[in-house]
Amino acid sequence: MTTAEGWCARMGTNTNGRDVLLAARGIQKSFGSRVVLDGIDLDLHAGEHVAIIGPSGGGKSTLIRCLNLLETPDEGEVLFNGESVWNSQEPPREAALRAHRIKVGMVFQSFNLFATHTALQNVSLAQVHTLKRSKAEADERSRELLGLVGLADHLDKHPSQLSGGQQQRVAIARALAMDPEVMLFDEPTSAIDPEMRIEVLAVMKDLAERGMAMIAVTHEFKFAEDFADRVIFLADSTIVEEGTPEEIFSNAQRERTRRFVAAVAGDI
Repeated sequence: MTTAEGWCARMGTNTNGRDVLLAARGIQKSFGSRVVLDGIDLDLHAGEHVAIIGPSGGGKSTLIRCLNLLETPDEGEVLFNGESVWNSQEPPREAALRAHRIKVGMVFQSFNLFATHTALQNVSLAQVHTLKRSKAEADERSRELLGLVGLADHLDKHPSQLSGGQQQRVAIARALAMDPEVMLFDEPTSAIDPEMRIEVLAVMKDLAERGMAMIAVTHEFKFAEDFADRVIFLADSTIVEEGTPEEIFSNAQRERTRRFVAAVAGDI
């Protein structure tokens, strides 16, 4: 079995009886006097796919950065597999934070690739320095994952030689190379030309079909409908409403949700 096949086997496709993998409890975050997150509770189950929608400035990106602990909440707790990773009542444990960030991979709006490195080198670098894999092992893993995202013929190209969609797929491969159990996506298509969004969304759908637990901040309603088991509408620092895609996009219970969905869909 190849490394890529082993990864797919570990991911599986059966999500019945799934446990809570990643959880947030009472997350508060402010920047100066501005409250960005106000008591957020969130559960992500093994194999579950969650889309977070909401207006700009509503706290979506800050929330997933707090879940990854790239951003430190002011109050609350973050748990992984039922164990507390970060708690506002206790001093942070750097080793636990580093381990958590490996388990919870993140793909950003901007690709954050090293301009002087090839696609293969960009994907291999953190494996060597963080996971302590040999260069040969890291390169083998990188080739498999770049193949998985459709870039087997672009290993030796630098970011400047790749389209925006291709660069974002390199970033996805780089995150997968750390063997995460959860993937977080922060509006991964916002910096890409519209025609290139399709290829990135296709990779994300493929990961979802393989059973990877995922949270995606997105304005792509059609993608959210196809991808998500659950949609969360985050606005004004709080979770206003959550439910299945059909419940949120076609039968929202809150007026705030209905107005946002109608505005984005172009109905008003």
